[in-house]
Amino acid sequence: MRVLVIDDDPKITALLRRALTFEGYEVITAASGQEGVDMALQEAPDLIVLDIMLPGLDGWEVCRQLRQHSTVPILMLTARDEVADRVKGLNLGADDYLVKPFALEELLARVHAMLRRSKQLEEAGRRLKFADLILDLDSREARRGERTFGLTAKEFDLLKLFMENPRRVLGRDMIMDRIWGYDYSGESNVLEVYIGMLRQKLEEKGEPRLIHTVRGVGYVLREIT
Repeated sequence: MRVLVIDDDPKITALLRRALTFEGYEVITAASGQEGVDMALQEAPDLIVLDIMLPGLDGWEVCRQLRQHSTVPILMLTARDEVADRVKGLNLGADDYLVKPFALEELLARVHAMLRRSKQLEEAGRRLKFADLILDLDSREARRGERTFGLTAKEFDLLKLFMENPRRVLGRDMIMDRIWGYDYSGESNVLEVYIGMLRQKLEEKGEPRLIHTVRGVGYVLREIT
């Protein structure tokens, strides 16, 4: 599992990298708020350890922005032990809160517990939902309203990527990298072909379009406004 540590203190970052790596996690780091947001959206970590006092965007704003796109578990770190700060972090969407200086054993225990709860929730409801569209991750079938339809392997992967990133514009290169890897020609129209096939299945009975083209950029999953 991958843990993203967002903290501008190199000593804490090095400590957490060593400890979490020893526990078997892959660790990636960011030293500023904006870098943390970018890495979280690009790398899709399983958990984020987030400091509040950061250069640029502070931890509050990082948490707020991430919650617009992701349900990734967030453990917030702060040097301030005020109840109002803890409440603010939890209200913004943080899952847990730890005050500096902290005991490394406690941080590791909280990380383990948060990842365990996240896995249990994922296994309890392995479906993605957007508007009237549901994607069952076990049967690999989709349902639009009362209509159920099957998907090829690549159609499933592509629709899952969109439904994990609703209302976020996904660039063409990013989609190609995530779904087909680097083994494709830059001039290939394979993505356009699969988008067309997905739209045909999603709109077979005249339903409103959900996958929209953003010219010169890529595609986005959103409702028609």
